Amino acid sequence: MLAALLLVTSAVFAQDATDGGKVLNIAAWNEEFQSRFNDYFAAAGLVPEDVTVNWLITPNQDNAYQNKLDEMLLAQESAAPDDKVDLFLIEADYALKYVDTPYALDLATIGLTEEDLADQYQYTRDIVTDSNGVQRGTSWQATPGLFVYRRSIAKDVLGTDDPDEIQALLSDWDKFDGVAEKMAEKGYKMLSGYDDAYRVFANNISAPWVDESGKITVDPNLLRWAEQTKEYTDKGYNNRTSLWSSEWAADQGPEGKVFGFFYSTWGINFTLLGNSLATPVAEGGKEEVGNGIYGDWAVVLGPESWYWGGTWIVGATGTDNVSLVKDIMKKLTADAETMKQITIDTQDYTNTVSGMNELANSDFKSDFLGGQNHIALFAEAAPKIDMSNVGPYDQGLTEEFQAAFKDYFDGNTATVEEALENFYTAISEKYPNLTY
Repeated sequence: MLAALLLVTSAVFAQDATDGGKVLNIAAWNEEFQSRFNDYFAAAGLVPEDVTVNWLITPNQDNAYQNKLDEMLLAQESAAPDDKVDLFLIEADYALKYVDTPYALDLATIGLTEEDLADQYQYTRDIVTDSNGVQRGTSWQATPGLFVYRRSIAKDVLGTDDPDEIQALLSDWDKFDGVAEKMAEKGYKMLSGYDDAYRVFANNISAPWVDESGKITVDPNLLRWAEQTKEYTDKGYNNRTSLWSSEWAADQGPEGKVFGFFYSTWGINFTLLGNSLATPVAEGGKEEVGNGIYGDWAVVLGPESWYWGGTWIVGATGTDNVSLVKDIMKKLTADAETMKQITIDTQDYTNTVSGMNELANSDFKSDFLGGQNHIALFAEAAPKIDMSNVGPYDQGLTEEFQAAFKDYFDGNTATVEEALENFYTAISEKYPNLTY
């Protein structure tokens, strides 16, 4: 279905966008944007009374969301008005797959201006700008990454939990490995599992996964991740878990013995907080200090600058709710006060340079992070994000690369070469149009 999306021409659609629709169809892979929409758009009374909002949620794993979205977009021209997709969400790992097709409306057609978008982080605009320089999506968040660590474990092993001192001890990978050894000596794990450091290495590759001829290249930095992870596994520096597993989540809880986790902005408030509480609370709810290990975390920049994820809102060509699409985008991604309020309410890092710098230089603090102003660190990291090496196949390539190397880490595959061969076999089935 990827090829069908890429080959379609704008002539497919008689009209790019119209108004008057009675159903607003929004395609997404989880409920994160739904909560933002409900809390800051619908709650403000901005959804017309005669419009029904319909959420089309498909899980992201193993390309399921992309496959379903492709199916819906390919049927867009012939779909009944109330069945057409009006808005759809995309991630960095596959953003270019959609913005380089006419299924994504350009923001000028929707009605957003350069003035509306001027306060957003530039990388959040670049990633949804097509090969002709046309921006076709917009985001309410920026997603720089940090290293989040347990203060109590830092004090026990390193004698301090002060973020400045911890950063000095973790400022490059050699130092990071040295701290991992010290953690193991006192019965702790440096990281939880195989995937924890992956994004840091993957965000610092020197070239895209796939070149212009369709050939896959495994960057040396990805093999550095494999080498480090194999060493951590063999030496007991990690807990041999996989990302999103129950064991990985438990390592972030009150009984966990793992020093730290690499997380971007959404991960701290959206995932780590819930995993760290003995009794999870709904987003925006009141957390009780002292419950679980609330307050026992802190953040540092870590060995390298990196990012993870981010969600972009795209207006679908053929929508019959273009004015409502514009209003949603403007309110949730181009209104500095709304976005700053989202940060204050949820501690998510939002896509307003002026707003985040204001909070970074204020007395804003996170009780969850022991009173630290983590926005200041995110504000330092965000301008360094470079998405020049992202491509349309990144989600599938990443999933298969990690899966192939888990067998190597577990000892089921004897060599790196065997793991690579298994990776190429899996990719040839998932993306038969690519070579290696």
